[in-house]
Amino acid sequence: MTRQVTIAEVAKLAGVHESTVSRALNPETEFIVNSKTVKKVKAAAESLNYVPNIMARGLRTRLSMTVGVVIPDLTNPIFPEIIRGIEKHLAPLGYTTLLTDADSSASLESSVVTSLTQRQVDGFIIATGVEDPEIVKYLDGSGLPVVLVNRGAQGKKYPLVTGNDEEGIRAATAHLAELGHKSIVHIAGPMSHTTSRGRAKALRTAADSHSMKLKVYEAKSLTVNEGERIADKAIEQARGSFTAIQASTDLLALGALRSLRKSGLRCPEDVSVVGFNDMPFADEFSPGLTTVRVPLEEIGRESARQLMRSIEEKALAPIVVSLPVSLVIRASTGPAPELSHR
Repeated sequence: MTRQVTIAEVAKLAGVHESTVSRALNPETEFIVNSKTVKKVKAAAESLNYVPNIMARGLRTRLSMTVGVVIPDLTNPIFPEIIRGIEKHLAPLGYTTLLTDADSSASLESSVVTSLTQRQVDGFIIATGVEDPEIVKYLDGSGLPVVLVNRGAQGKKYPLVTGNDEEGIRAATAHLAELGHKSIVHIAGPMSHTTSRGRAKALRTAADSHSMKLKVYEAKSLTVNEGERIADKAIEQARGSFTAIQASTDLLALGALRSLRKSGLRCPEDVSVVGFNDMPFADEFSPGLTTVRVPLEEIGRESARQLMRSIEEKALAPIVVSLPVSLVIRASTGPAPELSHR
């Protein structure tokens, strides 16, 4: 069995004190050590194949060095990017993420939160929005720090890291207005989600500013099948009266594209489609999807930064960190039919 290299051996090789090694190898404290010394210590640690003793650090700080991450649906392509950002920030700090999928179920969410608390995680990053008051009550009672990612919660009880949805909706609406669209349909996500409510509200404001007619349909879930069902309904009820669909997410937009093809409508010649998130492979849709790009990985990183601050400071104000987004224009949007026919 390979012998564990000690911090004392690293210190001896680098010619520094053991406490200097600890600071130099900790991303949270290396800034207080001279940069040349940091390089020397890291070179010594690498040459000796030194592995930090995470358990010992946890005993000193009374931390488990684990973080619970709760997401609503692992099959949704936006969450792997967010998780990657979380882990890229936490792993160098010696933390392990315990990932759980609540499967959009309040009862399952309650169960996994309880289970992770019993495993003595140091805090939570939660992407479900924590809409169930019983879960909020349990989290409050646990005393553990919580940071929300992507979706907010009622009452803004916890810090939230998200993209600037209003900015994205304004950009998407302005793009459609420039193309001559006067009447649009919005496929909103479930109104139990703060993201769905916020995007629908922002779209109403943006549509009014461009004198656009707007019809909002609420989906029951953020799935391709539900996007197709809602688009089928919109086409059945109002075919010919709208020239664009703005979907609350890319998955709903993909469902709308399926519905248009099924109905014999062309995109974008007959109806333009805009999504939101720029999930992986959105450029491979047929046609490539115009969408709002959200910095998913950076949102994950920032949520981890906020949680580390909360763990260190023991408390953190319920701030909202809103990261900039951008419109990505692809082939699914084009001039409104009346303009293309001229």
